[in-house]
Amino acid sequence: MKTKRHGAVVGLFAAGALLLTACGSDDNTGGTGGTTGATASGVAVECGGKSKLSAEGSTAQRNAIDTFVQVYQQKCPGSDLAYNASGSGAGVKNFIAGQVDFGGSDSPLNKDKGEIEKAAERCKGNPAWNLPLVFGPVALGYKLEGVNDLVLTGEVAAKIFNGTVKKWNDPAIKALNGSANLPDKDIKVVYRSDESGTTNNFQKYLKASSKGAWTQGDGNAFKGGVGEGKEKSAGVAQAVASIDGALTYVELSFAQENKLSIAKIDTGSGAVELTNETVGKAIDGAKIKGEGNDLVLDLDSIYGTTTAGAYPLVLATYEIVCSKGYDADTAKAVKAFLTVAATDGQAGLADAGYAPLPKQFQDKVLTAIKAIA
Repeated sequence: MKTKRHGAVVGLFAAGALLLTACGSDDNTGGTGGTTGATASGVAVECGGKSKLSAEGSTAQRNAIDTFVQVYQQKCPGSDLAYNASGSGAGVKNFIAGQVDFGGSDSPLNKDKGEIEKAAERCKGNPAWNLPLVFGPVALGYKLEGVNDLVLTGEVAAKIFNGTVKKWNDPAIKALNGSANLPDKDIKVVYRSDESGTTNNFQKYLKASSKGAWTQGDGNAFKGGVGEGKEKSAGVAQAVASIDGALTYVELSFAQENKLSIAKIDTGSGAVELTNETVGKAIDGAKIKGEGNDLVLDLDSIYGTTTAGAYPLVLATYEIVCSKGYDADTAKAVKAFLTVAATDGQAGLADAGYAPLPKQFQDKVLTAIKAIA
């Protein structure tokens, strides 16, 4: 997933954003001592420790991290973080190698690949934790003349993206959109031709929500077998904007920037529009399958939700950190940065096309951050 910074999403999620405040002291140098200030949500931030942190990984969260860094510098003057958006695989690899202070990844550490064991070695015998800090909603973006209020389900979406449903006036679509004037026109699927975490998560969503209609599996390459491939999020969004009858999956900011219509999703409890509140409701309902403060998400609990008013098509990215094993200065700075990111840093995410953390989930993340040693 690649999210375009400060695109046309301004204001969509503003209702859920937090207000920025200045640090509570003028004597905060970002050095080893540091000072304690309060965030807008009242959470204490103890600045100080290592003056320049390093992190690497997911391109999906790059713009979110940029936002977090700006607020971190305001809250803790003299402190900084350098983030290399090299991809999730590199982020995990270099975190395990001890080359960076924490990693960013579209997926949690993988036991089958030996990543959990290797990360524990890097953390001096202590487990690494996966902290989901950045969520990005994905839109089913389309262009269809005369139809601006489309409803789809996971099952129908799966049948479109694997070629079972081919026409906009197919009975399966008409059953969800009784009053819409659906044309006898081919559905022109547009998908990511390059390997993408967005594609992987979208296919996981189809698998979880389609009642068995999606049998193609998941992975970073699109496996639906239909449609036209375009590179990058910008490419698929631009293609749909130029073709009447086209449909794609794409990050929200790109859908809005290209003025695509966005389908509502019916999870079984009525059609749900993509908004801050509906995304937050899905995140709040997410089950944790990790142990203790290792907040690995059960994605099926999001993608397969039937909760009324929850928008299920959401991507999560993790910060991978040592639970223990940092030196004192690094631990202090990592905790300060992540605390700012989970609180005041959330205020800028709406403008970058991400969804701010809802309060209940934010509390879980803050509990884990506080426990880092």
